[in-house]
Order: sequence, then C-alpha cells, then structure tokens
Amino acid sequence: MFTNISQYLVYDIFGLARGSKLGASLDFFLYDTVKILILLVVIISAISFARSFFPPEKTRKILAHKREFVGNVLAALLGVATPFCSCSAVPLFIGFVEGGVPLGVTFSFLISSPMVNEVAIVLLWGLFGWKITAIYVGTGLSVAIIGGFIIGRLKLEKWVEEYVYQIHLGESDAGYPQTFKERLEYARITTKDILGKIWPWVVGAIAVGAFIHGYVPEDFLVRYAGAGNWYAVPLAVLIGVPLYSNAAGVIPIIYTLMSKGVTLGTALAFMMAVTALSLPEMIILRQVLKLKLLAIFVGIMAITIIAVGYLFNAIM
Repeated sequence: MFTNISQYLVYDIFGLARGSKLGASLDFFLYDTVKILILLVVIISAISFARSFFPPEKTRKILAHKREFVGNVLAALLGVATPFCSCSAVPLFIGFVEGGVPLGVTFSFLISSPMVNEVAIVLLWGLFGWKITAIYVGTGLSVAIIGGFIIGRLKLEKWVEEYVYQIHLGESDAGYPQTFKERLEYARITTKDILGKIWPWVVGAIAVGAFIHGYVPEDFLVRYAGAGNWYAVPLAVLIGVPLYSNAAGVIPIIYTLMSKGVTLGTALAFMMAVTALSLPEMIILRQVLKLKLLAIFVGIMAITIIAVGYLFNAIM
C-alpha cells in the first residue's frame, strides 16, 4: 500500500519521470519514512509498557555484586530492554558504580544498551528479516559481554574519576508506574518522548539513504566497501566513529548500503561504531573515566568490532 501511495505522489502528482534519479530518491524517502515511523509508534508503545516493570534502581540491584561473566551476560541482556542511550552514560555509570555494580559489568550494560535496543531490533526485523536481526543481536551482545569481561579482568577501577566513588544517589523508584493505567500512561509519554528525540535522526538517515539509493553509483560503493576489499571493515569503523546517531537513525543508511553491495560484516561494523564507539559518546564518558581507561575501552571496542566485521564477511 505504501509503495503505491509513494509512487502515485512522486510520478503522478509531482510529475517526475520514472527511472530518474530524483524520482527514485524521493520514492525511497517517502515510502521508508512512513513505514518506519508507523513501525516505531506501534512497537515503542508496546515495549515502553513492558519497560515500566524495570526502573533504573531495580536494574542496578539486579546487577550489583554479580560474579564476572555471569554479571556481564546479565548486564548485556538487560541493556537490550532498558531505555538508555549514550546521553545517559554519565548518570548511569555513577549510579551503577556507586551502587556496587562491578566495573566490567557496568561496561557490558553501557555497550549493549545503545547498540542492541528494542528500536534497533524492530527496524532491523522490518527491513532485513529475522535472520540478519538475530545475527546483529548475537554479535552486539557478544561485543558487550566480551568487552565488559576484559575490562573487568584488567581491574581498572583506579582509572575511574575519584568523584564517582564519592557520590551517593537515592534508592527510590517511587516515580515509576505501579497500576495498569499508570503503565499505559507511562507508555504513551515514553513513546512521545522517544519519538521526539529520534525522529530527526531517523528522517535524516532515510534522506541520506534516499540520496545514496538514487545518486550514488553501485560500483562506487562496491569498489571501496564491497567484498574482497581488506580495508573495508576498518574504513567503515573509522567513518562511523565521528558520527553521532542512535541505532534507529543509522539502520536506514545500512539498508541502502547493503542494497548497493556493501557486505554484511562491513555494514555491521559501521553500525556498531556509530552506536557504541562514536566520538560524542567518548566525550561524554570522559567525564567519569580517566584518559587511560577511556583509551583502553576504545581500543577493546575497535578491535572487537573489526573482528566481528571480518568474521561475518568471511562466513556470509
């Protein structure tokens, strides 16, 4: 239905020629914008209702004093179901460390939460199907678990800024909904809030994807980021680091890149770099981490993400 509407607007109402670059780009933009935004409204509402059962303090208590690896796995899984992004990194980090959550477990949560969230899962499923969605979720969780476990084993607590251990945060989750009616209202408000924050990124990413779809020659992308280019994965990571977007914003670009011939591993590496290794997020984390720990975190993440990219380019 959406395809017929977008094509009617572009070719019949606007009068653009079929097969033209502008027509193809505008058709892509209108169709994907409507489809993705409707998908987001429906799914975020349902997820927000379920999310009302997991306030931050309950999450912190679940993770506190967990053993290594078990805690990393649990933290990564909880990161998928919780509403936090890189902009929440500092208060989350302070709350978790102050509350007794081990450093490595905290990092597993902070990596997983922006990288493998429910919005990303929904969009991936809608655009690529369940197989690629499962691959991304599995690799994202693996990166979070392995990265957090390595940081925990290195015992780097001394490279956390001293003031973090001196802050005492409240223990109350009294503001979270308790009744069914309150949870519905929470879901409505949360959905409105999330969409208000991410829709410019989503629409902007769709616009970029539409431009690539209509104007960038297929052989250009395949030449630099296609199969057989050994430098494609680290190049994708380097390009992704300066960018700032959540997973919902970057997925439409990934969809277009893969349709143009970019391999799955390279696309995954780019997406992970944007969501979990972006320069703005590192600037935010610098407020709670000393430079040595921040550098180790960046190094571990970069190596892990590049390894994931090469692995999936080799097997897919």
